[in-house]
Amino acid sequence: MSIFKNKTILITGGTGSFGRAFVKRVLEEHDPTKVIIFSRDELKQLEMKNSFQDSSKLRFFIGDIREKERLVRAFEGVDIVIHAAALKQVDTGEYNPREFVLTNVFGTQNVIDASLDTSVQKVLALSTDKASSPINLYGATKLTADKLITAANVYANSSGTKFSVVRYGNVLGSRGSVVPFFKNLVLQNKRIPITDVRMTRFWITIDQALDFVTNSLESMNGGEIFIPKIPSMKIIDLVSAITSDAKIQEIGIRPGEKLHEEMISIDDARRTIELNDKFILYPASSSYDGFILKGQNVPEGFSYRSNTNTKWLSVAEISNLIANIT
Repeated sequence: MSIFKNKTILITGGTGSFGRAFVKRVLEEHDPTKVIIFSRDELKQLEMKNSFQDSSKLRFFIGDIREKERLVRAFEGVDIVIHAAALKQVDTGEYNPREFVLTNVFGTQNVIDASLDTSVQKVLALSTDKASSPINLYGATKLTADKLITAANVYANSSGTKFSVVRYGNVLGSRGSVVPFFKNLVLQNKRIPITDVRMTRFWITIDQALDFVTNSLESMNGGEIFIPKIPSMKIIDLVSAITSDAKIQEIGIRPGEKLHEEMISIDDARRTIELNDKFILYPASSSYDGFILKGQNVPEGFSYRSNTNTKWLSVAEISNLIANIT
């Protein structure tokens, strides 16, 4: 039986790319009691409401995760919370650090407290590869949020709430993706700005992200960080997939930007097990013998980085993936 059947689900930041795709799938393929979108932007909520106007199971809450009282009211009767709300632009975070801390850190703590107060069954937070060995403010706030979420299980004895995290890379075609930006520049016969031609990134499709979130919700015991095995992509190959006659301008790495991304550091690898399709990073303070029996410890000195990944997308594969992205 589906984990979402007859459940009330709430998505913070639900008008984003993940939220819209998740709502479409869960309404079409599962049988939830209710799906609640919690977000700040009334215009995006209106647009989303219009696109799902035939659904009687969809609800909308205007609110900010910085306000715990509003979260508590929204979480009443909710079974599953998917915490997707965050400020995410790396360069914006470098110049607005306080705002990122208030939303990504204090907002996440509010989500935790509201979930405990209303006895939500499961909370799954969406994280990012930038949370591993962070060098920018955004990554640092997401690492802090990850630790808040996994540590929250210590306080969940009376409520029974389980808290876990999923961490993955860039989502192809998501809001803010470089693909539409690059395609538009090509149409205008303009140069494509590349920060560094050596750059690599982890990439995941929105369907893969939805599958991974669903599977993680089904298997979570609380405290895990789930990391999918996904391919890497060279930024220069992405450009080649968009156009075979690219005009490139190398502009240099921006503040807070990495040359290569990482999802598991060497230090975190000591608490990581490997399964066929994913890695699971577990907290040192908890026992995860059940998972260890299903998987195996990663080798000493292991790290999961976009430039040393064993899975790579070819130019042809990238071209097929981005064909319908506009």
